[in-house]
Amino acid sequence: MLDAHYEKVRTAGSVVSCALLTAVGVDTDGRRSILGVSVSLSEAETHWREFIKSLQQRGLNGVKYVVSDDHDGLKAALNATMPGVLWQRCQCHLQRNAASYVPKIKMRKQVHNDIRDIFNAPDHEQAEQRLRFYVAKYEKTAPKLSVWMEENLPEGLTVFALPEGHRKRMRTTNMLERVHEEINRRTRVAGLFPNEAALLRLVSAVLMELSEEWETGKRYLNMAVENDDSASEQNRIYRKKVA
Repeated sequence: MLDAHYEKVRTAGSVVSCALLTAVGVDTDGRRSILGVSVSLSEAETHWREFIKSLQQRGLNGVKYVVSDDHDGLKAALNATMPGVLWQRCQCHLQRNAASYVPKIKMRKQVHNDIRDIFNAPDHEQAEQRLRFYVAKYEKTAPKLSVWMEENLPEGLTVFALPEGHRKRMRTTNMLERVHEEINRRTRVAGLFPNEAALLRLVSAVLMELSEEWETGKRYLNMAVENDDSASEQNRIYRKKVA
């Protein structure tokens, strides 16, 4: 999981919002850990690319799946550093983005429920069927939404390539956003940081403590989950489509 969080830092006599780039991983035992954190002036591609490369230089390898939002800089960095890795666009971010294309406020709840219905489908095939149904449903009443759904929601269906027991926890960046809430709770006391190094020291200490709790606590994913033959075949087909 990859995401960014912003904090106020004094730089060259001015106060700016610096991006905290954070990566969380789940290992082959199903345990979470903080892979790394970096402070950058923005989420530009070069910053994400340097951050991901630093993780790889420290030993990160064998990544099979990444979930994040669709920030252009992050997507470009992933394409450059992890070509061929399955990418899942955070479903919560997708639902928030959809609100901008709903023409009437009173329609928002129904649109939210319809998109959730797609994401809650039992398999990829049914998710695609539901997507086509809702694209047609809004073609006349909300044409811009219909086009947006058709172009963007497929990026939220990559999670169907995972075992069913892993999907709920791996379809969004919500877990990482909760990490950022914990960071915010600790940084709120400081308010404004005198420099980037001071911010990085505090955040690193918070994340090291959290990562130790994760690594010695309960497993995040049950890696003993096995797909039946039909699900395995479906995932094989889907991976071929993605490729």
